Amino acid sequence: MSISFGIVFSEMTQNKRKYEMKKRAERQRETRRKIVEATVELHRTRGPANTTIKEIAERAGVNRLTVYNHFPDITDLLKACSRSWTGRHPAPDPTPWAQIGDPQERFRRALTELYGYYALTEPMSANVLRDAETMPELASVLKGSIVPYRAAVRDLLAEGWEVGDDRRKRLLATIKLAIDFHTWRSLERESGLSREEAVESMVAAVRSAAARPDDAQK
Repeated sequence: MSISFGIVFSEMTQNKRKYEMKKRAERQRETRRKIVEATVELHRTRGPANTTIKEIAERAGVNRLTVYNHFPDITDLLKACSRSWTGRHPAPDPTPWAQIGDPQERFRRALTELYGYYALTEPMSANVLRDAETMPELASVLKGSIVPYRAAVRDLLAEGWEVGDDRRKRLLATIKLAIDFHTWRSLERESGLSREEAVESMVAAVRSAAARPDDAQK
């Protein structure tokens, strides 16, 4: 009986310990989530460069040491914020664009969706791109996310245009300019163009970049 009781007691103790560890892990995940969400909102409203650990802690309802315990490295916090934000605000999926054979129509469709995305995420995008110029850690995070995405989009949108090597460089440069956040902001926010006007102005620019010199003179 004593042996059986000892086994039961040991199992109860182990189960209790597992339960306590599970609850502790859940509390840690919740705390981490609060820290990330607080940081994301501060980045959206103030910008990464203007966000302090003290402000993050206050908004998350924890102390500064807790923030440091979860994110001892600022790069880890920036990456966690990037994953959280892009998970809820994913950039347009280029896959459907690849199914459009006409390069001009493909470009028009892609740019319309990209500009819509920029309008939706403008505060965060503006703050992050601005602060990346003075925060090496943030610039590094963007090199692993936004930069490769835009490069892939540029290359996809450059497919199908009948250009030689002499015009391809200009075509790629024009497409890169067209899909840039700052270009959208200049066209719609600063110049007051409608979405359609902004898109068509870039369609015309890309068409001109792809045109042969003799075609441009006609």
